[in-house]
Amino acid sequence: MNCTISRLNQLIEIGEAYLSKTHRQQLAAKHKPTKWSKKEILGHLIDSAHYNLRRFTEIHIKPKPYQIIDYNQDELVLVNDYQRAEPKDLIMLWVSLNKQIIHVLKQQNEKTLQIQARLPNLKNTNLLFLINDYLEHLEHHVKQIVES
Repeated sequence: MNCTISRLNQLIEIGEAYLSKTHRQQLAAKHKPTKWSKKEILGHLIDSAHYNLRRFTEIHIKPKPYQIIDYNQDELVLVNDYQRAEPKDLIMLWVSLNKQIIHVLKQQNEKTLQIQARLPNLKNTNLLFLINDYLEHLEHHVKQIVES
C-alpha cells in the first residue's frame, strides 16, 4: 500500500504543479467541441475522487459484497459546469479529495483490502482492485492533462 500512496502523492504533486502554472485559457481550450478541456478532465477527476472516496469508506460499513454504483461521467462534467469554474478552486478541491483518499488508504490492512465488492457488470472484486483501478485511472488522466 505504501507504493500506491507514494504514487498517488506523486500524481497529485505533478498535477497540481502543472495546473497551477498553466494559463486559464489553456486549461479551458478544447481541441474539438466534443472533447473535454483540461479543466473538464480535472472536473472528471474530481468526480472520480468523490465517488472513489465514498467507495473506499462505504465498503467497510455496507452489506457485503459492497455494490459498486456506476456514475455518468459526461453528464456530471456538464452538470457541474467545470468549464466555467475557477481553476484554482478546482485544483484545491481535487487535491483535498485526494489527500483524504490517502488518509483512508493509510488505514487499510491485508484484511480490509480483501473486502468484497460487486461491480456494475456483476463481477466480484475487492477493495485492493478498486484502489489500483482508481490509481490507474488517475494516472491516465493526469498524463492526458500534462502531456497534451
